[in-house]
Amino acid sequence: MLKIAIAQFNATLGDLAGNAAKIADLAARARAAGADLLLTPELALCGYPPEDLLLRPDFYRACDRELDALARRVEGIAIIVGHPEERNGRRYNAATLLQDGCRVATYYKQLLPNYEVFDEERYFDAGETACVVAINGVRCGINICADIWEAGSAEAAHAAGAELLLVLNASPYHLDKHEDRAAVLRERIAATGMPAVYANLVGGQDELVFDGGSFVLDAHGREACRLPQFEEALEVVEVINGQPQAGILAPHLSLEAQVYAALVLGVRDYIGKNGFPGAIIGLSGGIDSALTLAVAVDALGADRVRAVMMPSPYTADISLDDSRQMVKTLGVRYDEIAIAPAMQVYEDMLAKEFAGLASDTTEENLQARIRGNLLMALSNKTGALVLTTGNKSEMAVGYCTLYGDMAGGFAVIKDVFKTFVYRLSRWVNREREIIPERIITRPPSAELKPGQTDQDSLPPYEVLDAIMHAYMERDESPREIVARGYAEADVRRVVRLLRIAEYKRRQAPVGIRVTQRGFGKDWRYPITNRYVDEF
Repeated sequence: MLKIAIAQFNATLGDLAGNAAKIADLAARARAAGADLLLTPELALCGYPPEDLLLRPDFYRACDRELDALARRVEGIAIIVGHPEERNGRRYNAATLLQDGCRVATYYKQLLPNYEVFDEERYFDAGETACVVAINGVRCGINICADIWEAGSAEAAHAAGAELLLVLNASPYHLDKHEDRAAVLRERIAATGMPAVYANLVGGQDELVFDGGSFVLDAHGREACRLPQFEEALEVVEVINGQPQAGILAPHLSLEAQVYAALVLGVRDYIGKNGFPGAIIGLSGGIDSALTLAVAVDALGADRVRAVMMPSPYTADISLDDSRQMVKTLGVRYDEIAIAPAMQVYEDMLAKEFAGLASDTTEENLQARIRGNLLMALSNKTGALVLTTGNKSEMAVGYCTLYGDMAGGFAVIKDVFKTFVYRLSRWVNREREIIPERIITRPPSAELKPGQTDQDSLPPYEVLDAIMHAYMERDESPREIVARGYAEADVRRVVRLLRIAEYKRRQAPVGIRVTQRGFGKDWRYPITNRYVDEF
């Protein structure tokens, strides 16, 4: 019998000593639970993704020293640790078996992903050799993350004598990602007949969120064990006569619960790992800032969140009333700073320059920039980070103001379409009203001029979001989107707005990725671009 402890933990990128200490603690707990082996996630020693730290020779030397120190401090249990390694001028994404104070064997990742948010070919050389280690009489093959997404590495491990596959992963979350992982691992199991143990990282790292959800599949592809998503966990799985035994099956989360948990974890780790004392949010009385506030409070606690309402002469009384109601419900600090005096000062200062010119979006943008200045001043004074509140639909078409509502340090719902913002808000209110119902049901408005609504400037959000989903995530041409039944005028309008807003998005704060393609590492369109899409 072999007992394997799955270490689903939250690594902090670059904190080698801290991560090693956490691994050592998990090893001690696993040993106390009778485990023979502790399996850690991909690059667990340094955190994932290290990006251009992997171009620094000193980074590899530091990881090497920490790995040796970890081997010396852990006794009575074997550990497979993910780490970067440099050998003979080549650099690898590695996994090493530590036992009795020594490095017993090392596996080098063979398939290096270079798509979506991944660019491992920039940093690593590909391994070429299978690695099979015997632990308590069970021959275990080692794979790392992308190795299982195509045929080859798992099959090579089986051909080398493996009867059980151990997979270290740093697989970032996007909608329903767990089902994709299980499906590809079942393909490897079908090809090899080997059961598999899949250990995944958990935690936030800049725009990425790793959701854990580690699992075990038996030789028939059936789920024997499933760890919870979005939280750390340590679970011991027994393998008897080559087959994993039934263990815990954490409940599946609804899509809304998944995304909300990803946002909460992303905010908590970005604020916490970067040492900010708290967060500041500009409330508007609208649904985006309301959802952002709910996320921030769940991530940080009400005592570390401050909400600021900055009404203008165009702010409706219901916006103020709803904001006051929500902050009272959540118990956060709340301040109101009217921007009318600043608007008047700007009007006076620019009167000569604007003489004879009609009012337009210039005056509207000034309001947003006044608010951005106030929020950033409060951030500078207190050290708290401004969380921006723009959603993916707005970011896509540039319905946002540079240095205004885009001003801040972290964009919480940057990758959440407006239609899904409504779904999440309903989900937040599933047990009691946290976001006032009127915020959810009233027409969305920037409230920068009398009677304004978003649909004055944009197609209905259900149309906008569907067009964007097809264009961004499925790479469909405008012609193909029109063939789906969408009005050509709407498609042309949305695609044009998307193209001309690229310069804005490049200057937007980093934000949490929850879809398969967000405006971040996996969206790299040129700003200067004369390509005309196919209609």
